[in-house]
Formats: sequence, structure tokens, C-alpha cells
Amino acid sequence: MDKLVLFNNTTLNALLNKRPGESKFGEHIKILTSISHIYDQLINLDVTHVIIGLPEDVGVYANYGTQGTSKAWEATLKVLLNIQNNEFTRANKVLVLGHLDFSEEMQMVSELDKNEPKSIKKARKIVGKIDKHVTYIVEQIVSAGKIPIVIGGGHNNAYGCIKGTSLALKKPINVINFDAQPDFYPEEGRHNGNGFSYAYAEGFLKNYFVFGVHKNYTSDKLFKSLKKFKLVKYTLFEDLEVGKELKFKQELQRALKHMNGTPFGVEVDCDAIENIPSSAMTPSGFSVNKARSFVNFFSKQDTVHYLHICEAAPTKENEEQIGKLITYLITDFIKVHNS
Repeated sequence: MDKLVLFNNTTLNALLNKRPGESKFGEHIKILTSISHIYDQLINLDVTHVIIGLPEDVGVYANYGTQGTSKAWEATLKVLLNIQNNEFTRANKVLVLGHLDFSEEMQMVSELDKNEPKSIKKARKIVGKIDKHVTYIVEQIVSAGKIPIVIGGGHNNAYGCIKGTSLALKKPINVINFDAQPDFYPEEGRHNGNGFSYAYAEGFLKNYFVFGVHKNYTSDKLFKSLKKFKLVKYTLFEDLEVGKELKFKQELQRALKHMNGTPFGVEVDCDAIENIPSSAMTPSGFSVNKARSFVNFFSKQDTVHYLHICEAAPTKENEEQIGKLITYLITDFIKVHNS
């Protein structure tokens, strides 16, 4: 737990904008005051969801991507804490745990030269170390009977979310991934494009469904590889949103059926949402409302065990918009359980 930085009242008060006659989300959340015995504290706490931040972009760097995903956590907090607390949001059932401090790892990567093959290898080894910390905190949260909401960082952290949940439940889990790419690339050292293939190969991931794969950005080799795995299914973005050969709601049902009524996690890669600043921003993607509908649909299932929102890369000019987007996805997910 040496990486965990607890969210505290000092940070809360610095970010909270109180207004007369209003009750803000941040005024009603739960926080922990001690970093010791996290599991024991969680299991005895009357909350349904635990929010944890992963401010890092090492996994993005390790896959030659555009960095900036480390900033999503702070952008989210600034907005989330200041939305209205009411009968629909019910912040009193939410714990903001804090974030994992990967500043040391980020510094190590900043000193590398991306053009040097050895640098990429070093970055991928660092991602492997990050995996262990993410796995541990997710395992603690799920073991305590709570649902983790993991924010920020690259899609490399899907591995830790899957493994941590699997270890807590003592069995492989299923995953539905809202993504333009399957992120099922070879086990060539850890990065943000192979979290699912590693989890699958190591027995932590069972059934896997990718929702909205883009034809233009998935290699022929990968498409052929996916067909070999009976437990991996996907739906193409173009069939849903361009040719309209498939219906959104029917594909949601098909994805749910593939989960087979057993524990699963929900992954949302912001690369899949149109014109959202991310590690691989797209001009052609799902609308924000489609992303919200996706999260809302799967949040209603009794067997959902985590939500992971990743790859958003805000700048100073658009951090509020990114914060609003992620906050909408968070509240769409929690309000079903808190209603």
C-alpha cells in the first residue's frame, strides 16, 4: 500500500465550491482517515462504490502512444465533487479512496528516449510493476464486497482490474470493453494494448466482448487471431453506427449474454468516444450519450464487479469537459445501485 495516497479533507476543501442553498456531492462522500488495514475499514463501511484514481501514462508511452492520461484523475475530481447531491446521486454511498502515486515511475519514463528500443523495453517493465499495485488495491476493494470505480491512466490498467477482481472472487471473470480496438495484442511486454491478452493467457479473464471495434485500426493479423478464441467476441463500430446493420440495444444484449450470468467488469476506453481528447482521439466514434447508455445498461446487472474508465487525456483548455464526461459515466454507474 506504499503507493496509495488517501483522499483527505484538505484536498476536498481545496476542490469543493460550496454555494448557499445547494448540497454538493463532495460534502457527502465518505473518506478514510487511516491508511492502515484498508480491507478492514472497507468491509465495515456502509458504501457501495469505491473510487480510486490512477494518474499515470506509462502504459501509453510503452505502446508509442500520446501521453496525458495521467491528468484525467484530477480533472474528474474537480467536477465530480461539485455536482449536486440529491436523490439520484446519493454520495453518502460512495467512498473516494484516493489515488496510487506513480510519480516515481512517471519520472523514470520521462528520462527515456522513445526512439531507443531499450527505452520501450524499460517502460514495459515499469508497467509490470504498476500492474502489481493496481491488482492489489482492486483485490482489496472487491474482497470487501465493494465495487471499484477506477479512473485515469492508460488501458494497461485493465489487467490489474481483471486480475485483482479475479483473485478476490477466486475465479476468472468476464469483461465487456467499450473500445475502438480489442487491446489483445501479443505478450511482448506490458503496455496499454495488451492488458486483456495477458489476463486471458494467465487465466484471469474468461469471456471477453469488445464493443465497437473500428475496422481501420485493427490489423488483419489481430482479426484472424481473435477468431481463434471462442471466448472472445466483438461487434464492429461501422456495423452499429455507419451501415446500421446492427442495433445498439441488441448488441448490448448479445454482449450481456456472452457474460453468461457470471461476474464481469466494464471497461470504457475514451478513445471510442467521438472528439474526446485521449491517447488516440477519433473524429468518428460513439457519442457521449451512447457511452452513457452503455454504462447505464451494464450497471443494472447484479454480476457487475467494477468500472474502469481510461485513456482520457485532458489539457488545461478542456479538462472541465473531460471531468464532466467521466463524472457523467460515474454517476450513471452508481445511481442504479444507490436508487
